[in-house]
Amino acid sequence: MFDFLPSSVLQMGTIFLSIVIEALPFVLLGCIISGALQVFLTPERVRRILPQNKFLSVVVGCGLGFFFPSCECGIVPIVNQFMKKDVPAHTAFAFMLTAPIINPIVIFSTFIAFGNNIQFALWRVLGSFVVALVIGTWLAYFRQESILKELPPAQCAVVHEEPQAESIGARAWSVLTHGTDEFFDTGRYLVFGSLAAAAMQTYLPTGLMLQLGSTKILAILVMIVLAVTLSLCSEADAFIGSSLLSLFGAGPVVGFLVFGPMVDIKNLLMMKRYFKGSFMLKFVGLTAAAVTLYAVMI
Repeated sequence: MFDFLPSSVLQMGTIFLSIVIEALPFVLLGCIISGALQVFLTPERVRRILPQNKFLSVVVGCGLGFFFPSCECGIVPIVNQFMKKDVPAHTAFAFMLTAPIINPIVIFSTFIAFGNNIQFALWRVLGSFVVALVIGTWLAYFRQESILKELPPAQCAVVHEEPQAESIGARAWSVLTHGTDEFFDTGRYLVFGSLAAAAMQTYLPTGLMLQLGSTKILAILVMIVLAVTLSLCSEADAFIGSSLLSLFGAGPVVGFLVFGPMVDIKNLLMMKRYFKGSFMLKFVGLTAAAVTLYAVMI
């Protein structure tokens, strides 16, 4: 039926559909969790739970991912909802960076992908904590201005409206309503991000990138670019990383495993909906630098 199209276009379409199908359930789950946070989490509860000390608050954010795991495909709506409920940016982003990696499913899949070798799973978890502490500390002590975009007045009214549901059924309906609105608002960015990732996978000369990894630093940078290009789900990227181990070595592969769940094309486009562009540039640059330094030491 589509034989008249170039093979590269058909390949891009196949990759696009696979990315969307893989990510869609996690985005939907993230939006439902976001709806639950909108209904049940209040600023007063946040203030009671989080410590006043900024650094301790970052540490708490790093550890929340183990008890409240989420795939990176659905993490952005959750982080945005956290911040609407007065969770500090340094805590919310520490959670965002660790949650997709310290997820028990991701730890187990990494263990299996590397031939039942726990070493790479531990390196990956430790790397996520190190990078999250760096980003959280930066946000806590050095980034003073707001990172959120200014919403139009009409949107602000809707965003900050506190639901007054009295029964469990009414609250459940509010969760679904907020989750559905969040899903359709965020889903378009998932589609555009998946399309961009599919185009890069199809037309970017991956073979040339593989040849560039002649030194450890270059190999780490190549693997970081590859992580962004592939935009894989954190439950599956370890199997790709293990296949590249003999070509690049342990450090660059660990960099790939740590950076991929933190920054990919889908997430960046979803983040663009909520966060300022200047902040995003600094966030990506600092995250890449922290991952590179960590990978060099392995």
